[in-house]
Amino acid sequence: MDWTPKARAILDAASELFYAQGIHAVGVEAIAERAGVTKRTLYDRFGSKERLVVEYLLARDASWRAFLADRLAAADSSVVAQVSAVFDASHVWAAERGPKGCSMINAHAEISDPAHPAYPVIVGQKRWMLELFTRIVDSAGTRAPGAIAARLMLLHEGALVAAGMGVVEDAFDEARSLAVELLRSERVA
Repeated sequence: MDWTPKARAILDAASELFYAQGIHAVGVEAIAERAGVTKRTLYDRFGSKERLVVEYLLARDASWRAFLADRLAAADSSVVAQVSAVFDASHVWAAERGPKGCSMINAHAEISDPAHPAYPVIVGQKRWMLELFTRIVDSAGTRAPGAIAARLMLLHEGALVAAGMGVVEDAFDEARSLAVELLRSERVA
């Protein structure tokens, strides 16, 4: 992708609109208008709305991974500290950049066809999170890192949804507490 200033403006506009209003609800006309470009320029840079959706999700995922990496690097190396850092990072991210919930979960609600070019990005991000939890748990040398990681993932994803919908107060704090209890009950902590 050639990230010219216009391409960047288009992606920024699309990212804002897709997250706020939904992918299907936002047309290329609205994106072009918000970016201050013509539809032709949008199509010249991205080729299709689907490619723009892919780039939006890739950019959001890259930002999340960098954000999380900084927090994991700042935490001590214990399993509890690393897992807690994930939940705490998600809490801060949601407050600063994601009040409507997880962009991948939201995108999956609209794009569930495996043939859509954005589908592998959406599912890939969640698989990466599961792999991250597995690596963290495995670092303690536990017997069943995959099973424990899956439970941590379920707690994390549940917190994302509950926080995004505003149905559980302090969803990330509650999920982190349950995750720590799980780690201690499995003798990982």
